[in-house]
Amino acid sequence: MKRLPVLAACAALLTAGTASAALPVGATAPDIVTKAARGGKMFDFALKSALKKGPVVLYFFPAAFTSGCTVEAHEFAEAAADFEKQGATLIGLTAGNVDRIAEFSKLECRDKFPVGAATPAVISGYDVALAAKAGWTDRTSYVIAPNGKIIYTLSQMSPAGHVQGTLAAVRKYKAGKKG
Repeated sequence: MKRLPVLAACAALLTAGTASAALPVGATAPDIVTKAARGGKMFDFALKSALKKGPVVLYFFPAAFTSGCTVEAHEFAEAAADFEKQGATLIGLTAGNVDRIAEFSKLECRDKFPVGAATPAVISGYDVALAAKAGWTDRTSYVIAPNGKIIYTLSQMSPAGHVQGTLAAVRKYKAGKKG
């Protein structure tokens, strides 16, 4: 009988760090206006403006200069030209270590795409609060069509699959637009 509380506690610990995207495919993406950096240079990012150019790949990551986030930034940087060829805007957002996003954009994103600060309103709107660490974002990737609708979502703490999944969704979207 004493095993049940122990098993429940273990299960709670194992799931505390997992991510779960609240915004499903078909949902309307909340607006975003925030400070971002590309190549170390700060600028204002507005989702509505980016969507006028084509689909937006929006990925949330826990914090700049952490191991998984650095790996993910490198993978997105390597694929940045592929996203650009598909007409997609790529941006990463975080609530962790936002004082270092300019440096992160230069060193880890390799000047290939911007990263910005996820405000509390954005975190709430996209439901990307990291349960295991207050004030940080989880790892969730979205592809948003120019009409503001989410066409792809992946929410998992491992960086594996985020680049491949979002790029495949952008390609599928572009192929559907031609046909």
